Amino acid sequence: MDLFEEVHEANRMKARPLAARMRPRSIQEFIGQEHFFGEGKLLRRMLLADRLNSLVFYGPPGTGKTALAQVIANHTKSRFVRLNAVNAGTKEVREILLEARKLLETEGERTILFLDEMHRFNKSQQDVLLPDVEDGAIILIGATTQNPFFAINTPLLSRSQIFTFESLSKENILTLLKRAIADSERGLGESGVIVDPEALEFLAVMCDGDARRALTALEIAAKSCLEEQPHVTLAAVQDSIQRKLQDFDPTGDSHYDLASAFIKSMRGSDPDAAIYWLARMLESGEDPRFIARRLVIFASEDVGNADPRGIMVATAVWNAVEMVGLPECQLNLAQGVTFLASCQKSNSSTVAIGKATTDVREGRTLPVPKHLKDSHYSGAKTFGHGEGYVYSHSAPDAWVDQEYLPEDRRYYLPSDRGHEAIIKKFLDELRSRKKGGSA
Repeated sequence: MDLFEEVHEANRMKARPLAARMRPRSIQEFIGQEHFFGEGKLLRRMLLADRLNSLVFYGPPGTGKTALAQVIANHTKSRFVRLNAVNAGTKEVREILLEARKLLETEGERTILFLDEMHRFNKSQQDVLLPDVEDGAIILIGATTQNPFFAINTPLLSRSQIFTFESLSKENILTLLKRAIADSERGLGESGVIVDPEALEFLAVMCDGDARRALTALEIAAKSCLEEQPHVTLAAVQDSIQRKLQDFDPTGDSHYDLASAFIKSMRGSDPDAAIYWLARMLESGEDPRFIARRLVIFASEDVGNADPRGIMVATAVWNAVEMVGLPECQLNLAQGVTFLASCQKSNSSTVAIGKATTDVREGRTLPVPKHLKDSHYSGAKTFGHGEGYVYSHSAPDAWVDQEYLPEDRRYYLPSDRGHEAIIKKFLDELRSRKKGGSA
């Protein structure tokens, strides 16, 4: 690199955001993802041995996917090419693949292609990569924030190893922030910035494990200080990071993961966890009508007859959400969620319809008994329809011993919980009075 190139590179470095400047340059500088890149872990061993296969980096923003790719680029002996799927086209990809094949054939050198935002490529664009990945002409490293099992073609995924990135811990973020403050070459060290400990703590919590967000807020706070020696206070970083952003996509993983945690917390009778997930969904922008519908389903699926009030509360909440809207309807949702989470639970009616549906779909169709058939039309008596039917209310206790299925089948098995215990006792008594006297 000559003098002009050094100057150009220095100018480019100064123009980059702090988060880009502080990307790790070596294995030792990389922080986080100890579950697969810690000492002795799989990916670190693969990199140290320079025996990489095609990889998929999957995880939320700011967790080190691009940073780790940069570490690999600095460490590997293979040629490293970086593309972003946002602005790369099929033609550009084909040219890189052609050059990679030539380099492998003439020099014996493999090419690592790092494709950032890989989910932005459609299925046909991803198919272009498949032959060269399969033949080993390139080593593909794809980075995505979307679930790879939905966002990436199955043949391509089957030839790659998935590494799931987790949000960085508070300690990880604090280490990165302190490193940026002290680094005079790439960080803020040259400015002599002073950052109050409570400001660092606030950033480490509010960034939600997103290193890029924490470093960006720190840089904004430092640059906004007018003093000759910048002093970053808690108030300064609060202004710089403002409101927490919730990772949410109404059609993506976060939508389904939050809904799943919400339902399972209510099912587990934990109102505190359920109300937290409710708040998460609302703060993320979830449609309150979606939540209300889930409550109505839950009331029958998981509470059932253990507390018949559940379905009444749930439908009342749904109506309230439709009439009131946000922000006030969060109060209606909170009432419904805490009530349903605190109810006795039974899925007996859910199990019953499941079993009956299976019999209807897979078993022999049972005929309607003649005494139960419709007898309200002219000529029904000719067929014997309705003959022998006894009107239940004609009996003193509104029950008579007659068959309603041509075969003895048991679908609804009430639990011993809540109101369903009363139902169970009632049904057991009726069954004991049937012919033969067995419950």
